[in-house]
Parts: sequence; C-alpha cells; structure tokens
Amino acid sequence: MNFPHLVSLAAYLASHGVLCLRFTCKGLNIVYRTKAFKTVVEYLKLSDDYKLSGVFLAGRSMGSRAAASVIRQLSQDEEYVDFIQGLVCLSYPLHRPKLQSKLRDEDLLFIRCPVLFVSGSADEMCEKQLLEGVASKMKAPKKIHWIDKANHGLAVKGRTTDDVMEEINAQVLSWFTENIELEHK
Repeated sequence: MNFPHLVSLAAYLASHGVLCLRFTCKGLNIVYRTKAFKTVVEYLKLSDDYKLSGVFLAGRSMGSRAAASVIRQLSQDEEYVDFIQGLVCLSYPLHRPKLQSKLRDEDLLFIRCPVLFVSGSADEMCEKQLLEGVASKMKAPKKIHWIDKANHGLAVKGRTTDDVMEEINAQVLSWFTENIELEHK
C-alpha cells in the first residue's frame, strides 16, 4: 500500500480529481490477495456510504494479478459488468524470472473491460514479446506503455524515481481520461 509507485500515483490522480482507495494484504498468496481485493470491490459496490457508479481496479506486480483475477470472477455476475470500468497493471508479473514457459495469463484472457499495462522493457518477470503476444489474444481493449530500460521495480539507470513516476502518472491519467470519456459517450 505504501509502495512509492502507488503513493505517487494515488496522490497524482487525486490531485486531478480521481478518488483513490489504497489498501494492502499481508502475504504474497494470490488466493488470499484476490479474496481481499474482491471483498473491497463488493463493499464499494454495495455501500450506501459511497454510491459509486463504477471503479477502475489497479495494482502493482502481484496486486495487478489479483485485480485481474477479481475482474474475471466478478464479470460472471451481471451486477458487476458495468461497475468495473477498467484495469491498470503496473509491472504485471506475467511469468517468474527465467520461467517464460509458464505464463500467468489465464485471467487476462477473460477480461472484457479496458486494460492498461505499464511495464519495463527490461522487466525480468514480463518479457516484452510475451506480454504483446498475450495482449494480442485478449478480447478487451488494451494498451501497453513500455518504460524504456525499466526493470520489474520500474527503476531505470540514469533516471530518478520521480522522473519515471511522472511518465507513469501522466500515462495512467491520460488512459483514465480516455476511458471515462468513452464511458460517457
């Protein structure tokens, strides 16, 4: 939750009028993370306190994988089809390092809402050609933004974290704006 990329992105989006809720789950277990993420989405949908018409889900690394899993699960319920308006995946962990033969793409192939991937071109857990191949099979509208020479932590030699975050934040806000405009047409 307090990962610098997520803090920066949430602050940037909030400063541009996009309400952000950040939360965390202890542990790396994907099943546990997915349950926690799903519980938050269900709460937001049913809450009388918020009365939201829709949400975009986002996550970094394993969090983006959990968000994709939640979208796949909830998309089977008509009540959630229009509620979940998009997915942002920062450093989606498409495969384990050096294990490109076992892709973690099963949830991505079922998603129908717009998806933005922001990944490093040197990410050891998301080889560029493999993500582009998976994206070409996806039925959802999708966009991939590559951070040149960035690793899985989105670090780039010769660039500051703030500089990289400016690029990421501007890209995510632009994508949100495009997708919110499409939703209202």
